[in-house]
Amino acid sequence: MENSTPIIIGGGQFTEKDVSPEKAHPPMGIAGEAAKAAIFDTGLGNSIANHIDTIVAIRIFPDSSNRPRLQIPFGRAENPPRAIASRIGANPENAIYGNVGGNTPQKYINEMAERITAGEVTIALLAGSEAIKSAQNALRNNVMLDWGEEYEGTQEDRGIGEKLFTPHEFSHGVGIPVQTYPLFENALRYHKELSLESHMFQMGALFSKFSDVAEANPYSFNGNSRTAQELITVTDANRWIGFPYPKWLNAMDGVNQGAAIVMTSVGKAKELGIDPKRWVFLHGCAEANEKINITERVNYYSSPAIGVNTRRTLSMAGLTLNDINYFDFYSCFPSAVELACEELELSYEDPRGFTVTGGLPFFGGPGNNYTMHAIASMLPKLRDNPSHFGLVTANGGYLSKHASGIYSATPVLGKWERENPSRYQKEIDSMESPDFTETPEGLGTIETYTICHTRGVPDRGIVIGRLAKSGKRFLANTPVDSALFINMMREEQIGRTGTVSSEGDLNIFMPA
Repeated sequence: MENSTPIIIGGGQFTEKDVSPEKAHPPMGIAGEAAKAAIFDTGLGNSIANHIDTIVAIRIFPDSSNRPRLQIPFGRAENPPRAIASRIGANPENAIYGNVGGNTPQKYINEMAERITAGEVTIALLAGSEAIKSAQNALRNNVMLDWGEEYEGTQEDRGIGEKLFTPHEFSHGVGIPVQTYPLFENALRYHKELSLESHMFQMGALFSKFSDVAEANPYSFNGNSRTAQELITVTDANRWIGFPYPKWLNAMDGVNQGAAIVMTSVGKAKELGIDPKRWVFLHGCAEANEKINITERVNYYSSPAIGVNTRRTLSMAGLTLNDINYFDFYSCFPSAVELACEELELSYEDPRGFTVTGGLPFFGGPGNNYTMHAIASMLPKLRDNPSHFGLVTANGGYLSKHASGIYSATPVLGKWERENPSRYQKEIDSMESPDFTETPEGLGTIETYTICHTRGVPDRGIVIGRLAKSGKRFLANTPVDSALFINMMREEQIGRTGTVSSEGDLNIFMPA
């Protein structure tokens, strides 16, 4: 075990419920509380804050998009990493504000591990949070809050990051999570030759187990156990969102939650006198992206990037899936978990389960920072069982960007070194995708689809299809027709033929 080996020495979480907006923490206040908990978890107390030379703040949702629904009129921390630093008494040399994506907590842990090994970073704190529930409550009750914060010091703002959809895709409704993930779900159902009814129950059975874990987790925001039947039965409280997902099969981002991790090297931990029983090692890690645009995907019933990414993570760790004791698969929607199982050839009934938190619908979906909670939740399990291993997968966008890590209290022996992701990204980039046209005309066949709802009422059909003559892929909406929407939700539509044509900036698909 070399002194340069990167380790996690602390993890903390903070969940704020049932607090009036006036008394609630702002986003960076929640991140600060999680950071304090992570520092306490190192066993050194707050004295370690003086040694932190790098703080990475995970980007909050209001800073992640220009969409109006995400704009919160209460001001913001102009320098999030230093806003966190001020709450723990740190003055880091490096203050990083991450880019967008649920993959970023694991991505930045990978980066910090590499920089710690190279001697560029000594102690790093990674923290993130959301206060969306407080913002919602304040707006509903006409309460004005002041969340503005300004701090002196440098900041490396990494910006929004990759553009995850084209204007053409977004104009047809693709690029909104609740309208995009159902496209993968329906395609997977058809590929596995499941009926609509059996598929619904399969999703409910899968996520019911997640809700059981959430109920036992004191940091959960929506931690009530629900049966499979409850999850798939459409009611006023569990209305349709995007077919085939009722409300409780969707990530819940209306939460107040934060999580943080402290990292350093074996040598620095020895110098500071941190108990080796607190050390958790990153045995394997990897990152890979799908073809970013939805219309360029190889198909909609697989995720090559999840497969490549997790296999490289296992290879770096020198492990197989049989060696893994705990999983936390990113679980914004059932399709994210199912596709991870498909790529890794795991049964949906695997007795190890696929979450240590309870998942984004039940534990909570705190923006880009969920996976930090998964990793923080892994730490006590691994410390209590030093020979065990935990695999975490992180997903950004629309199954767009992926990162994975394998953790254990078992030491990493020899030099810690990861493979440059660009070497294996080529494997995905070289995969063949169908040609795509923005101006389709003529006969076509549905490749996948969804019916979007507003407050439980169907109001938009999205179709991705293939032209009969050329085989080119196209994207279209259906006519706005309530009878058609109901029919498309009652009968399998993949493989159904029809006619597509362009009307202004939109393509319209009329089923035969």
